[in-house]
Amino acid sequence: MRDISLILSACDHTLLLQGATWEQIRAICDDGIKYGTASVCIPPCYVKPAKEYVGDKVKICTVIGFPNGNSTTETKVFETTDAIKNGADEIDMVINIGMLKAKEYAYVLDEIKQIKKACGDRILKVIIETCLLTDEEKIKMCEIVTESGADFIKTSTGFSTGGATFADIELFAKHVGKNVKIKAAGGISSLEDADKFLELGASRLGTSRVVKIVKNM
Repeated sequence: MRDISLILSACDHTLLLQGATWEQIRAICDDGIKYGTASVCIPPCYVKPAKEYVGDKVKICTVIGFPNGNSTTETKVFETTDAIKNGADEIDMVINIGMLKAKEYAYVLDEIKQIKKACGDRILKVIIETCLLTDEEKIKMCEIVTESGADFIKTSTGFSTGGATFADIELFAKHVGKNVKIKAAGGISSLEDADKFLELGASRLGTSRVVKIVKNM
């Protein structure tokens, strides 16, 4: 297994529960700084105070259209613009899953492009919610994300029927373009699994557990 510090540096240390309080958010910010995580991924309402609290010590990531993905494109673009104004460094958006299933591919692509434009030079990760998709739909999303100019394809919100699987990361690695990185998220419960996801091609991990495991070692 690779060095624990390398695993931590790939983690988006995440707290997106509905009942999350500022005290809890501040605590994961402290952990993100202490353990050198790639970012802390937090609800949009906490972006501004979190950015003021951490400065440049850890990147602030937030979520757009979360968790269902079926708000309007205009709403998602506004959310993105607002989050960036409040200090977000990275954006994780949820696609419109119903539009994908209806084969409205132009809609899905255009939405991602609009959000990427709103992001400017900030990182955009596209959550496709793999547990709700067929392999054909997953492959189609690899193609759409590649075409969109987004930076990452991401497996899951962690709020649906399943999270990241090794098979999905292997599938992504075969079908995304060279410009697209992979984020595994949802249900990553051990250092061994985290290491395996990285080995299979992920370069980010969305997890609330890895830091907790390291703290208890």
